Amino acid sequence: MYSHLHADQKLENFGRGKSYVDFAPDRVAMQDATAQMALLQFMSAGRPKVAVPSTVHCDHLITAKVGAADDLSFATTESKEVFDFLSSVSNKYGLGFWKPGAGIIHQVVLENYAFPGGMMIGTDSHTVNAGGLGMVAIGVGGADAVDLMAGMAWELKFPKLIGVKLTGKLNGWTSAKDVILKVAGILTVKGGTGAIVEYFGEGATSMSCTGKGTICNMGAEIGARLADKIKNHLTADPEVYQNPSKYFDQVIEIDLNTLEPHLNGPFTPDLATPISKMKEAALANGWPTKIEVGLIGSCTNSSYEDISRSVSLAKQVTSKGLKLKSQFTITPGSEQVRFTIERDGFLDVFDKIGATVFANACGPCIGMWARVGAEKAEKNTIVHSFNRNFAKRADGNPNTFAFVGSPEIVTAMAIAGDLSFNPLTDYLTNEQGQKVKLDPPTGSELPAKGFDVKDPGFQAPAKDLAPFAPWEKTDLKGLRLLIKAKGKCTTDHISMAGKWLKYRGHLDNISNNLLIGATNYFNEKVNSVKNGLTGEHDEVPKVQRSYKAKGIGSIVVGDENYGEGSSREHAAMEPRFLGVRAILVKSFARIHETNLKKQGMLALTFANKEDYNKILEDDRIDIVGLTTFAPEKPLTLVLNHIDGKKETITVNHTYNASQIEWFKAGSALNKMGTDDAKKKSTAKKKPTAKTVAKKIVKKAAPKKKVVAKKVVKKATKKTVKKVVKSAKKSAAKKKVAAKKKK
Repeated sequence: MYSHLHADQKLENFGRGKSYVDFAPDRVAMQDATAQMALLQFMSAGRPKVAVPSTVHCDHLITAKVGAADDLSFATTESKEVFDFLSSVSNKYGLGFWKPGAGIIHQVVLENYAFPGGMMIGTDSHTVNAGGLGMVAIGVGGADAVDLMAGMAWELKFPKLIGVKLTGKLNGWTSAKDVILKVAGILTVKGGTGAIVEYFGEGATSMSCTGKGTICNMGAEIGARLADKIKNHLTADPEVYQNPSKYFDQVIEIDLNTLEPHLNGPFTPDLATPISKMKEAALANGWPTKIEVGLIGSCTNSSYEDISRSVSLAKQVTSKGLKLKSQFTITPGSEQVRFTIERDGFLDVFDKIGATVFANACGPCIGMWARVGAEKAEKNTIVHSFNRNFAKRADGNPNTFAFVGSPEIVTAMAIAGDLSFNPLTDYLTNEQGQKVKLDPPTGSELPAKGFDVKDPGFQAPAKDLAPFAPWEKTDLKGLRLLIKAKGKCTTDHISMAGKWLKYRGHLDNISNNLLIGATNYFNEKVNSVKNGLTGEHDEVPKVQRSYKAKGIGSIVVGDENYGEGSSREHAAMEPRFLGVRAILVKSFARIHETNLKKQGMLALTFANKEDYNKILEDDRIDIVGLTTFAPEKPLTLVLNHIDGKKETITVNHTYNASQIEWFKAGSALNKMGTDDAKKKSTAKKKPTAKTVAKKIVKKAAPKKKVVAKKVVKKATKKTVKKVVKSAKKSAAKKKVAAKKKK
């Protein structure tokens, strides 16, 4: 907290739960439902970009109904206007945008943005999930996010500290989820309000990142909108742990060796019941014991580790001859998780037992669940691994009794279909009439083959396109030959259309099609040129990017009517953007030649077309005569062959005086920009006619103050218009002054 004090915040001994303090968090995260109003507010702030790294995550507007593919397709159509707005605004103001289906905000943040010792705020109460990687993460309202994105300090009442000492280690059926379910039962939904809940001890240091994330995530259910987890390198000083009550406002101790799985609920996440006591509690309270649906996922428990432990139980449904007694659904936390569990065969296991996989989104956890029959408002029980279970929250039915548990407990309960079932001690009867007992769940914190994903669903904000660099005021020397194009080379060869049209607004992306349709003179192949730095052949854009990375200019050589066809300016912008300095051809198509000139490139033609044959693959080429570049004056090219020999050829151009200025400025737009700047500068220095008129009136007025005031006032009312007009002509100054004296 102290390392993130705002620059204007004075350092002092802040009172916990009393002092209001200004902070400077590292980043902001927003989900799609809250981001809409937050970004509308930000747009009125007048800033061109957000002041801190910020992201938008589309996870709240996807309704779970049929399955991942169908539900996602429906959502992208139904909420297209919202998604397009968020995408567009993110692109304009520099926010990262996670598309629908990319995953749940908090899982995506944990995978991509959380880091030990950092501080972030998010427009969702479960932002605390990032505490799994030792980050102070705080849930806020949209207005707070706007303040930070606009460059303002973020105010927070300095938090209290609650210490939870975890002794022993988790084992068997007990998971990290049971730790927070136990804590929720102790602190209740209000006990952690305005506090950082810090877990320490042997049990904390041996726990996985995602396990800690689960604990932090549900910290929101005890009122804690802040969380900070301890990693080995973030452990506090030894004396803190020797006498924790001296440093924490409250200390709780939990023995993980004896902790048993819990089910919390119904209707509140702090009604904690150990699994061994659930049968008794259900009977005493009249809770429906038949479980209709078991759901795992949500931002609380949708990691690879969570799902791997669940799938270890799902496998036993088949191996032990069992059958699901309840509906069972799985919601992966991110596309990275979904793609990886599909690769590792988990989804096949779930499919074989009849489970449904929903889209990578919040879904039922936030009430986005089109549950069949919910409108009947029948009394029923569901179990899930979400974080909240308030009345009507999941399906809109006030008579749905929802219980919160770990993914493995939820899976076991869905297999049994009975709220009174205790997987630690009870047996099930399989389809063959045999008594079988579920083995404790097992899983992997991380996938053995690592994570994998084809398309994570991230859209990076568009980078501001910097003006092209102006000419260096020297001849261009040592240019590499990018390609010597053979035969017809139209704008389609230079910059293809088709699938590339969608990148017309993204110069860096569309530049990946530069000259991929052109035929290389030296090997008769398309999109295969020699990289002069490595000697290897590669795709044209890749070779040019390697030259650009090294600050090496290049030249493209072409045949007759180079650039014919479509008028697309990308065919000129792409080579300019990637560092090509000149295009040398036998002849140009008119429009393309003009486009090249406007982008600040050299559009040159052979004075002798036979000189085309002198260009060799390994040549280093100098363009001489640029310091005296003038209309109708040819330039000279020096061909430095690899064998040490040199040849000189003459090249022509059609640049007029204005177009040469485009080249020198770096582009036509650059030239226009510098001209406008000069005009504005001159306008500021030049006095206006009204200013001149006032000076004339003042000069013409008598020296006595009283008389002068009357003269000025009279002149201002009656003759300013005449003075303004005549002031533009210096010859009229004396006449005006004379009239005023009369």
